Amino acid sequence: MHEKRGRHAMTLGRREFVKLGGLGVAAAVTAGTAACAPDTGAVGGSADDAPWWTTETFELEEATLAGLLNDMASGRRSAVEITQLYLDRIAAVDREGPKLRSIIETNPDALDIARQLDEERAGGNLRGPLHGIPIVVKDNIDTADGMTTTAGSYALEGHIAAQDSHVAAQLRAAGAIILAKANLSEWANFRSTESTSGWSGRGGQCGNAFAVDRNPCGSSAGSAAATSANLCAGSIGTETNGSIVCPCSINGVVGLKPTVGLVGRSGIIPISHTQDTAGPMVRTVADAATMLSALAGPDPRDALSQAAAGFAGTDYTSFLDADALRGARIGVERSYFGQDRHRDDLMEQAIVDMAAAGASIIDPTTLDNRRQYNAPAYQLMLYEFKADLRAYFSTVSPELGMRSLEDLIAFNEANADREMPYFGQEILIAANEMGPLMDPEYLRFKETARRLSQDEGIDRLMEEHRLDAIVAPTTRAAWKTDLINGGMSSLGSSSPAAISGYPSITVPMGSVRGLPIGMLFFGSAWSEGRLIQLAYSYEQATRHRRPARMLPTLDLRNA
Repeated sequence: MHEKRGRHAMTLGRREFVKLGGLGVAAAVTAGTAACAPDTGAVGGSADDAPWWTTETFELEEATLAGLLNDMASGRRSAVEITQLYLDRIAAVDREGPKLRSIIETNPDALDIARQLDEERAGGNLRGPLHGIPIVVKDNIDTADGMTTTAGSYALEGHIAAQDSHVAAQLRAAGAIILAKANLSEWANFRSTESTSGWSGRGGQCGNAFAVDRNPCGSSAGSAAATSANLCAGSIGTETNGSIVCPCSINGVVGLKPTVGLVGRSGIIPISHTQDTAGPMVRTVADAATMLSALAGPDPRDALSQAAAGFAGTDYTSFLDADALRGARIGVERSYFGQDRHRDDLMEQAIVDMAAAGASIIDPTTLDNRRQYNAPAYQLMLYEFKADLRAYFSTVSPELGMRSLEDLIAFNEANADREMPYFGQEILIAANEMGPLMDPEYLRFKETARRLSQDEGIDRLMEEHRLDAIVAPTTRAAWKTDLINGGMSSLGSSSPAAISGYPSITVPMGSVRGLPIGMLFFGSAWSEGRLIQLAYSYEQATRHRRPARMLPTLDLRNA
């Protein structure tokens, strides 16, 4: 509970309670479990002028999954207390306070679920590695509960899934509390070439957790911002190309994009079954490992996930080795350098740090053909979006009138004031013109993208240089959101791993004037364990993560 503290006092009325799912602001709590100290280098004005949320430490600030689990095991906190604290935090800073707008709706049953999990713990029954942990999921992930699943669009307003997604089912089986749905770039940022990342019709414009007027990047914007701002213990995002790793980089958290198929995709509003995956978005590599342990394994409703049967039950925390960089061969993908001197400087220091930790740096190791597979991969996504979205719409109530892309396009045109006030839907229109998935052209695009990105891309480079992983700067620092001119390029390095369907993980590697940037580790298929080892070793050697402060804007004079 936020106590009154001079002019920083905050009050929430009934309107705010109703808007956030009727969940109030009250909890008797004890001391929090923090993973790192507040960022004393936060930029902005003087302390006297700073908003309260930039100066007051949240009781669960930077809490880790292990810390929260220890709190519950020791009786220091209950799942109900932890859940209430996060709900209070959402109420205080997401729609009020700095208006981060990272959450679309909260789970009206969250406290009841937490209470049940506390009772199970008291009876000696623990469901799994996330028992009692509040997790936020992106609003394109089905949950058969009191929350809707809409991809941020009014076209699916009121849609409550009849069945949990595989991801939601895995989270519940592991004991997680699905706390809320995160805002996102509408339709996972596959609607317009002129879109602004983090905007959806239902959720509005999500901000960056470090400076709210800057962009959160990618389609999993709300998941990353909410995690960085300590509105939850962690979150789940989805990626087709960059939508996990880009927002995590720009919001200063860890994001793990698994090999396509390691985490089941049933019940997730799709773009491309060739590239789509869900993955953890958390504050530490250890938390990513814990969450992946709960998610990995085959999904009976996802044929591509059957290859993951051998990974079901894997404890990815067993790969947490602070000395893993010693003797590792790390390739540097130099083709992503030279576009932004700030991130180049951070990347050069990261290379020095990895070498100091004992890694052999193979520099450069360039993916010479990486620009050749972007075009066929994009055409592939257009084809699959049309087909895959139709399949998803078959699970939606007929009363919503959504059965095909034509229906969605027509809805947007009829509701342009709510759905298209800033940008259009030219990607939807282009996808709607594509033929069926048996078209020879589609099959050619699919094979070309696979061959160039896998056989002649990452696999070739890894084998040629005997690499454990390849690294590149994940993105640039966050730019100011501009709903008039649209977004700008993140200069992201996600495409090789995304198009090949191979794993990647981004870890904070420093900041530019207080704005974080991550480094991306990526490698061959099913190499999540090795990537976790290396990312954890780098994280422990450098410890670049700092708590977000949600500044209204970045004061460059004091940065």
